[in-house]
Amino acid sequence: MDKIKVAVNGAFGRMGREVSLAVLEDKGLELTGAFDLNGQGKDMGEVLGKGALGVIVQEFSSQTLLESKAQVVVDFTVPSAVMGNIELALDCGVYPVVGTTGISQDDLKIIAGWVEKAGVSIMIAPNFALGAVLMMRFASIAARFLNQAEIIELHHDQKVDAPSGTSIKTAEMISANRRQEPSPREELIKIPGTRGGTAENVHIHSVRLQGLLAHQEVIFGGLGETLTIRHDSYDRKSFMPGIVMAVKKIQELRGVVYGLENILDL
Repeated sequence: MDKIKVAVNGAFGRMGREVSLAVLEDKGLELTGAFDLNGQGKDMGEVLGKGALGVIVQEFSSQTLLESKAQVVVDFTVPSAVMGNIELALDCGVYPVVGTTGISQDDLKIIAGWVEKAGVSIMIAPNFALGAVLMMRFASIAARFLNQAEIIELHHDQKVDAPSGTSIKTAEMISANRRQEPSPREELIKIPGTRGGTAENVHIHSVRLQGLLAHQEVIFGGLGETLTIRHDSYDRKSFMPGIVMAVKKIQELRGVVYGLENILDL
């Protein structure tokens, strides 16, 4: 079976390097392109300590993407650039697998139009860690029985967007599965923001600190009890199995696929 040709956008960053390494180590994949604003001119193999591969870090453009002959491009860049990156990849007929956060529901509608025009699918996942996907699924089940819930998401201090895409997705799943909404109550907020933000009638609290990577807990409240569902990623390698799975599945899918759970047998 021919290997799937993969390019990585944001390849010189911490996540991009892990993705590039995961592609190199999988027998079914071939790294054919590496794009980043930083590290241009460097051989990606040497960046990863694997020796020269002939895959040179370049600026992301239609020309460089087509020259890479990539079938799939994995995007881990920044929220301000991701929409343009997606549009460019789709225009080139390349299947995007997107882990960059900051994509809104309105953005998804725009992307759906691009996908329909391009005739290729796209996978966008707020979180590629399998444990995180299970955490969200378990939270959606718990929401059927415990309608009060709050989310605390904790990330490293270099994460620019808040709240995280994972927490927003979790709030959406909780709301979709609640049998009834929690009763409104009057609150005296002494310091603005103390109760966090609200998405789908679920409070979300964002923490940004050195020493963290990616963590989330969902706390449900019931009569005389609480239930806490928590997931922790301590290493970026935790995201790699889900990314590799998405890269191998994306060409079989149709349209905009939002969330890794759509390709898991849950």
